[in-house]
Amino acid sequence: MSEPKTAIYDDLQDMVASNDTGGRTPTGVAKKTIVYVAILWSIFQIYYASPLPFILQEWLSSLGINLNVVVDDTKARSIHLAFAMFLAFLSYPAFANSPKHKIPALDWCFAFLGAFLGLYYIFFYEGLVKRFGAPNLQDIIAGCIGVLLVLEATRRSLGLPLVVIAIIFLLYNFFGQYFPSDWLISHRTGSLAHIINQQWVTTEGVFGIALGVSTKYVFLFVLFGALLDKAGAGNYFIKTAFAYLGHLRGGPAKAAVVSSGLTGLISGSSIANVVTTGTFTIPMMKRVGFTNEKAGAVEVASSVNGQIMPPVMGAAAFLMIEYINMPYNELIKHAFLPALISYIALVYIVHLEACKMNLQGLARVEPPKPFLISLIRTLASFLIICILYFAVKFGLGWIDEVIPQHSLLIVCIILTIVYLLLIRRVASFPDLEVDDPNSPIATLPATKPTVNSGLHYLIPVVVLLWCLMVEMLSPGLSAFWGTITLIAIQLTQRPLLNFFRKQPITKALLKQGWQELLEGLESGGRNMTGIGLATATAGIIVGVVALTGFGVQLSGVIELLSMGNIILMLILVAIFSLILGMGLPTTANYIVVSSLMAIVIVEVGRQNGLIVPLIAVHLFVFYFGIMADVTPPVGLASFAAAAISGGSPIKTGMVAFIYSLRTAILPFLFIFNTDLLLLDVGWAKGILVFISATTGVLLFTAGTMNYFFTKNKWWETILLLILAFALFRPGFFMERIIPSERHIEPVQMVQQLQNVKVGEKFMLKVSGVNPYGKPIEFYAQLPVPEGATGEERVKKLGLTLMQTDDKITIDGVETPKVIIDLVEIDSEAAKAGLNWDQTIIDVALPQDAPAKEWIFIPAFILAFLIGYNQRRRLKQH
Repeated sequence: MSEPKTAIYDDLQDMVASNDTGGRTPTGVAKKTIVYVAILWSIFQIYYASPLPFILQEWLSSLGINLNVVVDDTKARSIHLAFAMFLAFLSYPAFANSPKHKIPALDWCFAFLGAFLGLYYIFFYEGLVKRFGAPNLQDIIAGCIGVLLVLEATRRSLGLPLVVIAIIFLLYNFFGQYFPSDWLISHRTGSLAHIINQQWVTTEGVFGIALGVSTKYVFLFVLFGALLDKAGAGNYFIKTAFAYLGHLRGGPAKAAVVSSGLTGLISGSSIANVVTTGTFTIPMMKRVGFTNEKAGAVEVASSVNGQIMPPVMGAAAFLMIEYINMPYNELIKHAFLPALISYIALVYIVHLEACKMNLQGLARVEPPKPFLISLIRTLASFLIICILYFAVKFGLGWIDEVIPQHSLLIVCIILTIVYLLLIRRVASFPDLEVDDPNSPIATLPATKPTVNSGLHYLIPVVVLLWCLMVEMLSPGLSAFWGTITLIAIQLTQRPLLNFFRKQPITKALLKQGWQELLEGLESGGRNMTGIGLATATAGIIVGVVALTGFGVQLSGVIELLSMGNIILMLILVAIFSLILGMGLPTTANYIVVSSLMAIVIVEVGRQNGLIVPLIAVHLFVFYFGIMADVTPPVGLASFAAAAISGGSPIKTGMVAFIYSLRTAILPFLFIFNTDLLLLDVGWAKGILVFISATTGVLLFTAGTMNYFFTKNKWWETILLLILAFALFRPGFFMERIIPSERHIEPVQMVQQLQNVKVGEKFMLKVSGVNPYGKPIEFYAQLPVPEGATGEERVKKLGLTLMQTDDKITIDGVETPKVIIDLVEIDSEAAKAGLNWDQTIIDVALPQDAPAKEWIFIPAFILAFLIGYNQRRRLKQH
């Protein structure tokens, strides 16, 4: 390994350490303290997520021992923050010139004080409950110091951006009461006691939902990823991707996309993803002809995209299920298709770049198999997976019904048998070696031995996904079972491999498994330090927004700037999300942008006829928040990739942004066409949506890359972009040909509603006043309920209407989910934001119209003709 390369590699590891685990490397007692505390944190989180506390509590109660061993959610958040603050002050130096190899006395003091204040809930729990809403002097002093220490720990571990935003919001909370009352952003809640009560005493600020999600869900998934990497799965994913794709045109770049996507499944850090996979993939991309900047940009785009790929989504998935109150399996279903087609488009971008530069792949060590044989093997593998899925699903269901008391034991026995069978097969192939990142291989690994060398790593991943998607357990409990499975594999894989290979099982081999487990536990705890603090600090911002109503006020600012134009409003929100997300880790930027920007889209959209589901709104701001990792000048992932490739960080970031345009266009599309999120879409339509959306994103990529089968003519580029838009949003064109709704006078609504099909949705335009007493016009979308007459249907919506002359006024709205005569009433009108004394000024009812999907036929035909014309032109040359 040459000296300059060694220095670059060391710098990269320092970059990852300073971002994820801390840049300080002390020795002696200080080092052991950090290691043991990180391991202890991981053990506590496993205990908290497991069923063990409840089993232990029941056992102690049966013995007559009155000891509470169950940690409630509020106390768990307190312990979580205490661990994070303690590790932050010990692991992260205060300044760049602070000592790296020893911990100053002041940092020890900050660490213990931060841990004590983090545990404030536990030490003074009973008193806090009694004086809830009225903090005493001790609470205010503890809260002030606690908030300052949280901000300082965040500055050390994550840098200034998030801290600056939090401080601005705290200052706004305090001084906003002194703004003139006619200012759009003035408020009347700013006393110190009020602020500290919100931020430190209640669970609305630092100890809010964000920290709760970090405690309950995120830690276990980060730990799962750390243990999986220590077990060797990270190297297995990279090698497998190269074995399958490395021989194709621009193969190393395609392998980089897939391996980064697989790493992103378990990673919460785009920078770590770039360094982990990029040290192998970027030199190989350069070897086959990619420039420094393009090689780095491919790695950045694919690594950052790992944050939008379910099931983890950079931990944002777990925050979303809390913020929008949606089951986890539903969220994953909605988020999956945009992420998948985004990755397909990135593979296609790489393919087009390789075609434009006439690049080839790497040489294979094995002769290529005929296409028909490969196709048959792929279909056979898919069929076997389907058979196994249904066998396991119905088999486990039968066991659960027949012998529920022993079902867990039987499942464990079945898993053990499967593991032993897989490890026996793995033993017949050589272990995968970890390549020297500075000496990239010139030939690809053989497919069969590479794939078979790590089949047992799939078991914990399958267990995790099975628990999440099939058994529908909570994310925390699912991650617990996946982690326990992984720990068992980590401790036994090497002894079992030697047993099946008929090699001696040495003490050193047994010790290695325990050592890797401890390293994984340590890595999980240290990786969570920044995330835990990010969620605590982001909670400060959420607390201020909740206390001051700033989100609604910001909606007014955005509406003023956008002048009521929906597209301009979405562009402004996207720009704000990019700015707010600069320099923030995925989890923090989602919390910040969603707490500020989500309500903007909802409110301004309602006022301009755009009714957007919450999942679409939150995914929109999330996509643009993570784009900040790509875009200069704060694109940290681009700087990491440029350090590996030797290219310019700014140019790498700009190229990566161009490659990420397909990610940037998707949020705009699924705001207007929620079919892309598979909302209220069946299997047949879901398949059609997948085909049309994938084709659309490929055409969009071909248009923006100015290359389809050959270089585009100017009119071909324009037509490809129009066709992509038609496939993504067919309703735009169909509405202009045959509208799907008709407008009627409000006084005709009750009579006309009788003739509309049950389940169809109609739109009302309403005028009234907002909660702050200002006049407002907005739209409300309502489903048509059952009922023999229009009057019955209006009543079932929860509406009472009053007609005066030619005007319809809302005279009453049923409260959502009230009990009347032991019957639960769920008022659709109240959920849509309707209220008494509002005036209906327009009604849009659905009417018979052709399905918007008919637009796909001419779009596909025109796309085929463009492709055929380019292929013909290519042959002529």
